Amino acid sequence: MLVKDQLHRSLQFSKPPVRIVSLVPSQTELLVDLGLRDQLVGITKFCVHPKSLRKEVAVVGGTKDFQLDNIKRLRPDIVICNKEENTKAIVEACEAIAPVWVSDINTIEDSLEMISSLGKLFNVSEMASKIIAGISSERETFLEYVIHRTPQKVVYLIWKNPYMAAGTHTFIDSLLQLNKFENIVSEARYPEVSLDLLKEADLILLSSEPFPFKEKHVVELEAALQKDVRIVDGEYFSWYGSRLQNAFTYFKTL
Repeated sequence: MLVKDQLHRSLQFSKPPVRIVSLVPSQTELLVDLGLRDQLVGITKFCVHPKSLRKEVAVVGGTKDFQLDNIKRLRPDIVICNKEENTKAIVEACEAIAPVWVSDINTIEDSLEMISSLGKLFNVSEMASKIIAGISSERETFLEYVIHRTPQKVVYLIWKNPYMAAGTHTFIDSLLQLNKFENIVSEARYPEVSLDLLKEADLILLSSEPFPFKEKHVVELEAALQKDVRIVDGEYFSWYGSRLQNAFTYFKTL
């Protein structure tokens, strides 16, 4: 069986892989929702959904820091990675152990393609199709909901000291656009941003992850900027797997 990942790299399997190591939290959750929980043999410490999973499956480390031996001893048939969350060096090191399937996601379309591809790879296409249909339906309903919403200029902060924001060419940016939020950060990926730039926004969004922004940070920035500042659920803005099924219901609360 010849398959390609989202970097267009070819992977060869004699049969669908069974023993899975996932180094991407949102894709770990997806694999569980695809019915593959019993096939997961290794995950990261950031794979927090479902909550009980880390008590049942070996934790190999973080998304960027772990001992390769932790993976090797699990004898995986495949390692699941992501271009942004895992480094090229990690992918290459894991390839010495097992084939590595890498996702590359900047839009919901990329997400749906990833779900479909993993469904085919693990022979669970029917479940993958149900998840894709659910996400697509929720997105269409949400687009109708926001069709008359007045656009707001926003900055979506992901880090403090220094302040860093989600810029262009990110999955977060694509979801901001769906929400009728105009991202005023014009640089790609996750640049540092100044207080002067924040003053140009109508609204400052503080992500709950990776930096754990709290209400004290809201108060601090509102005092400094005299702008509307609010904390948002970072998982709904950055997890690109099956969590998207519930994301649009959350976005309506904003």
